[in-house]
Amino acid sequence: MHHHSSVHDAKLAKILRRCRDLPGSELFQYLDEDGNRHAINSGDVNDYLRAIAGREITAKDFRTWAASNLALLALHEMKERKPTKAGTRRAIERVAKQLGNTPAVCRKSYIHSAILDCYLSGDLYLNIHEPPGDGSPESLAVERQMIRFLAAHHREPQPAKTLEQQLKSSVQHERSKGGRALKK
Repeated sequence: MHHHSSVHDAKLAKILRRCRDLPGSELFQYLDEDGNRHAINSGDVNDYLRAIAGREITAKDFRTWAASNLALLALHEMKERKPTKAGTRRAIERVAKQLGNTPAVCRKSYIHSAILDCYLSGDLYLNIHEPPGDGSPESLAVERQMIRFLAAHHREPQPAKTLEQQLKSSVQHERSKGGRALKK
C-alpha cells in the first residue's frame, strides 16, 4: 500500500531522501558496516520499540493511540447537538482516510471502542481547548483529554477464579437465596 506524506522538517526530509535513494524498493532500509543493504520490517521496528520501552509494545499500539486521538478530535469538531451514528460513521471515515485503512478495519482494530460507545450514549464530555496562554498545540490538548478519558474508563482485569472458588461462590449464592438442596 502506498501513502503520500509531506515532510516539512528539512533534516528529516534529507534523511528520508537518502533512504529512498538506496537501491531497492523498500524505503526503510540501512547499510551495515560492510555496505550490505538490509530492509527494516515490522518485526525489527517492534523489537526496537520493546527494547527502548522496556515493556511489551508494538507499532500497532502507537497506531491505536493516534487513531483514538484522531477519533476524539473528529468527534469534537463535528459539534453535533445530539450524538448520531451517522456522525460516528463520518468520524471513523475521517480517521480511516488519515490512516490509509478502511473504516471497518479502523473501527475494529484502531479506535478505542469506549470512545465511540461513550460518544453515542452522550457520555463523552470533550474539553479539548486549553486555557489561554498555555501555548500547547491542539494535538497535545487532545492527548491530555485522551489520557483523562482512558483513566476514567480503565478497568483492571479481574483475575480468573479457580474452579474451587467458582463452586464456593455458587454454593454461597444459593444458600443466601435459601436453596434447600445446599443447606447443611
